Amino acid sequence: MQHNPTAPSRVPAMANPEGDTQDPTQWTWVEASIWTKRMLAALGNGVTGGTWYSLMDKVCAPRTLAAAWKRVAANKGAAGVDGISIARFKARASQYLAELEKTLREGSYQPLPARRVHIPKGHGKTRPLGIAAVKDRIVQAAVKMVLEPIFERDFLPGNYGFRPGRGCKDALREVDQWLKAGYI
Repeated sequence: MQHNPTAPSRVPAMANPEGDTQDPTQWTWVEASIWTKRMLAALGNGVTGGTWYSLMDKVCAPRTLAAAWKRVAANKGAAGVDGISIARFKARASQYLAELEKTLREGSYQPLPARRVHIPKGHGKTRPLGIAAVKDRIVQAAVKMVLEPIFERDFLPGNYGFRPGRGCKDALREVDQWLKAGYI
């Protein structure tokens, strides 16, 4: 198959990597209530010994759990095995978040098993899906918000999988640019 370098890209230009992976102070996607400018600067300059301490304190912090809850609530989603829906959690969010903070700090937090459902995939087939409890999704989101910037700093600009502000269309656009430049 012959490639036509003058042909327009078939990959839409809407998706665009957000921020510079090498400059954490430019990351607009980090949670400001967790990652202060001072912490981002430390991330950019490197941490002594390359080791971060007290990350669990950041996960357990009420502001982190509140930010995580906001993200989970925005995604909506179904209830887990405990039967607590987003709406039900919202009605007692401050109480649930305080309980969650306490169990995380004490080290007694235990995630619930995922609720198994089967979703249709066409032609009469289904695919199993595990639905985590709302509180477990909040903890997962809090851990992600704390850890993601630490790991994001080390990724190369050409990495696109499971990264904030990047996706498969960005990777395809880069491949398309390389092909147009004559690399086959």
